[in-house]
Amino acid sequence: MCPPGSPRDFRGARAAGKAVLMSRAVWESVTLAGRVERARAARAFVSEVLGSGHPCRDSAILLVSEIFSNSVRHSGSGAPGETVTVAIISGDGVVRVEVTDRAGLGTPELRPAGREEEDGRGLQIVAGLAARWGWRRRGERMVTWAEIQALLDPMQHSAAPMSLRILQR
Repeated sequence: MCPPGSPRDFRGARAAGKAVLMSRAVWESVTLAGRVERARAARAFVSEVLGSGHPCRDSAILLVSEIFSNSVRHSGSGAPGETVTVAIISGDGVVRVEVTDRAGLGTPELRPAGREEEDGRGLQIVAGLAARWGWRRRGERMVTWAEIQALLDPMQHSAAPMSLRILQR
């Protein structure tokens, strides 16, 4: 979940008592070269679409970074000339990040990572931040997605969010 903001903090918001509601739906996408260095462009795209004051912006940027990197590394999209498409869908307090790539042989799966291992934590971060995440095949393509929700009432975050408890382990 994302921390609450105030209505003036992000575009398309209105106040309803102490709640913050997103009033406009957003659906935008961009197709990028399937290269590791293009993760920066994916992050910048999500940042621009959501806007600097959006309460879920930082979490969405981290999600797209992890999923984009996995796509380039583990799918056919990392081959020369291939692409990765990033979509951001936002509305009704939910932000959905979708990354579409040339499907590899496997599927995105959580796996344990030892303390000394350098790999295997990307999807753990995604699972810790996202309210829901998953994948689906679309022909020769794989769509990996994650959804996060804005906290609509400041009282909803009186205890540490689940994502923080998971990442602190």
